[in-house]
Amino acid sequence: MFSINGRGENFVRGLAVAVSLMSMTASANAAGEKVIYASLGETARPPIGWVEFCADNPRDCRGGATQARDIVMTPTAWKDMLRVNRWVNENIKPMTDQEHWGVIEKWSYPTDGYGDCEDYVLLKRKMLIDAGWPREALLITVVRDKKGEGHAVLTVKSDKGEYVLDNQNEDVVAWTDTGYRFVKRQSQSDPNVWVSLGDSRPAVSTASSR
Repeated sequence: MFSINGRGENFVRGLAVAVSLMSMTASANAAGEKVIYASLGETARPPIGWVEFCADNPRDCRGGATQARDIVMTPTAWKDMLRVNRWVNENIKPMTDQEHWGVIEKWSYPTDGYGDCEDYVLLKRKMLIDAGWPREALLITVVRDKKGEGHAVLTVKSDKGEYVLDNQNEDVVAWTDTGYRFVKRQSQSDPNVWVSLGDSRPAVSTASSR
């Protein structure tokens, strides 16, 4: 269980408000989901920190095969996605895991208002899932950024393409417009299965600055 200080209480209240803003339209969006499956590369090893995160948060890592689903990107869904990306980027302050926890790599929800790139991703993913978006359309993705460094982003698969939510970019853009090299991401059919996207070099997603 997370310990929440004064700053954390304000953070949780803000999170609840952000989720409630989307809950009215999430059911309608989910009802129109389209079943789409795209075969990717070979199975890859989970990124460093994922297994430990799942041990601490088993409810958020429930495995088992499911049907791949993409979100239908309605105007309302687009606005909700932008709202979540902006809210998390504005309310979480960047801090490396070494500064935060005294370890090189740790995946966790930024309940105290601080985190690095994968922590931003985990929170955005959770907020959208809690608002009714399909888990299968929200894929944690490991990339190499423009400096060649490991970085984590959230890929949203939709009927209008794949979009990236990124703490280094205030805008939500198509994956082709990021300038990143994509290494691996979660499978749509099982969140604990990771698939290769091309760049085979190891990548530790430790970047924290926006």
